[in-house]
Amino acid sequence: MLQVINKSANIQNWQSYHDALTVFSDSEWHAIDTVNWSDQFPYKPSVRFQVLYTPDFLVLHYDVEEDFLRANAMRHNDAVWTDSCVECFISFDAGKTYFNIEFNLLGTGLIGHGGTIRRERKRLEAGVVDRVTTFTNVRQAAGKKTWQLVLAIPLDILGQDGRTLSGTCAEANFYKCGDELPVPHYLSWKPINSPVPNFHLPAYFGKITFL
Repeated sequence: MLQVINKSANIQNWQSYHDALTVFSDSEWHAIDTVNWSDQFPYKPSVRFQVLYTPDFLVLHYDVEEDFLRANAMRHNDAVWTDSCVECFISFDAGKTYFNIEFNLLGTGLIGHGGTIRRERKRLEAGVVDRVTTFTNVRQAAGKKTWQLVLAIPLDILGQDGRTLSGTCAEANFYKCGDELPVPHYLSWKPINSPVPNFHLPAYFGKITFL
């Protein structure tokens, strides 16, 4: 079980990635290190994340080191999953519906919502996705490519209120992918039992608790 800490943070005053880091100083790291389809996609970049919430935001922090970087999606709702991409799929109603929150290393994103029938799922409008505050940090040194991403997602976008989340549970999984990188890969926080890569399986979400 993942425990999500309630923090007080004035996100509107953040000016940079390093400003955003201050709120995560005592937050636990979690690894996205499950290689579910090792026969076809064995590559395993180093990926970890932190998560917390405030009265108004769900805040995610990803830290990635990988061999290749790709950032072609420039507009919200473009195909960010083909780039160097991190994702959070979260359900607040026991898996009946869920949000897929997907962002590439530039902070370009898409957010979808609905049930497990893919054709019935809806993407939020680009203007709504643009309300997510993003901070990125990309570096290359000594042959290593690393990038970090902070996402402050307004809880009202997710139909939630941080003032009432305390003490409740949700279900989620966290992912790293890159469908069109030189070495495609599909990592998850919790294992997925599927014959082919598929993140849209709430049956394999893990439990998270909002403290």
